[in-house]
Amino acid sequence: MRNYLHCLTLIVTVSLQPVQAEVFEHTLANGLKVVVQEDHRAPVLVQQVWYKAGSMDEITGKTGVAHVLEHMMFKGTKTVPAGEFSRRIAAAGGRENAFTSYDYTAYFQQLHKSQLPLAMKLESDRMHNLNLSAGEFSKEIKVVMEERRMRTDDDPHALLQERMMSVAYQEHPYRHPVIGWMSDLESLTVADARAWYRQWYAPNNATLVVAGDVKAADVFKLAERYYGAIPRQILPQRRHYDEPVQIGIKRLLVKAPAELPQLLMSFHSPVVQHPAQDWQPYALEILAGVLDGSESARLNKHLVREQQVASAVGAGYDSVSRGPGLFMLEATPSDGKTVQDVETALRQEIATLIKDGVSEAELARVKAQVMAGEVYKLDSVFYQAMQIGQMESIGLGSGALPVMLKKLQAVTAEQVREAAAAFLKEDNLTVAVLDPQPLDGKKKTVNEGGQHVR
Repeated sequence: MRNYLHCLTLIVTVSLQPVQAEVFEHTLANGLKVVVQEDHRAPVLVQQVWYKAGSMDEITGKTGVAHVLEHMMFKGTKTVPAGEFSRRIAAAGGRENAFTSYDYTAYFQQLHKSQLPLAMKLESDRMHNLNLSAGEFSKEIKVVMEERRMRTDDDPHALLQERMMSVAYQEHPYRHPVIGWMSDLESLTVADARAWYRQWYAPNNATLVVAGDVKAADVFKLAERYYGAIPRQILPQRRHYDEPVQIGIKRLLVKAPAELPQLLMSFHSPVVQHPAQDWQPYALEILAGVLDGSESARLNKHLVREQQVASAVGAGYDSVSRGPGLFMLEATPSDGKTVQDVETALRQEIATLIKDGVSEAELARVKAQVMAGEVYKLDSVFYQAMQIGQMESIGLGSGALPVMLKKLQAVTAEQVREAAAAFLKEDNLTVAVLDPQPLDGKKKTVNEGGQHVR
């Protein structure tokens, strides 16, 4: 699932903006969009193929099939035996993996710049030659089911978030977990995986991103050589989901073996749809930083250090996605405090912010903190490719990035206050509480929080 813990991204200031590597785009005749970001600081590159097909495109009763197919993509093609993909990449000194989210599925390799032809040959092969055998599927579906047990069923915090999502969303498929419901996994067949592969794995439903020590013209020629002959397909009609307006607070209690209680408060919020015209998503990004951008942010300062009502607290919001967003608050009560104590304190923080607003000094500090983190991230070729791939896959396009940077830099203190008043309100709210039960000797596991990977 998307990680709603503090997720401020894409902010830099004009005066300290890092030198951006140049980005080039080209679309092949079969519809495959190729985006190249040249970065010549080191002789390495990353290739990523992003399919605009995630768990939100699944149908009722078939949840988890997008993630299962991600696993099956490593089980061989007509010419590359199962496991050979990974062995060849490792032999070339590279590493590879994949991830599935609500919005997309992506596959990547990181290698020396001389190994791009190898990566393209292997990735293009499985785009249209995947060998989906019943035998491999029967083994891999058991792996996925065990993954679900470890990362969700046996992890109380992940279980709480899964149940919260299923209640916060009434109709939108974000209410279903990326990894799928266990009952659906138990009934999935290799025919379901084949159908998903035929429906969505096509060049005209994909974006190829290459970043690193490359020349765009050379990448375009290689892309034409390895991907160009793959035929485009007629894609299924995508259903558009309009999440109904919430008309009252929702509450749920989750009982699970755990050491401590936990509180989640999620508010329905908008995401960026028109980068140049929108302002509320950018204000909510800054709001998340005001509440939880650093050790000196409001929630940690007031609830943890001063009031000592919480031992841990956080806020987060993701402004870029194909579907509707959530602004989330999360907290663990301190010893001797209750979940109700923490909820009361969080509500008071929201009320104070809406009443008194954000000071210009506080706003400037948050922007500077986020800018510093963004500059650090841009040192990573992999992160640069991720940023491009995500933006292309959700329909905004990488060209929106400079616009979004400027809009974030232009957010005012009053806009932060107005966004808080507009969306952090009772009728938008779902409250989920973890009621800890005896552990009974169960071994606790850690959930990765974000996308499901192999």
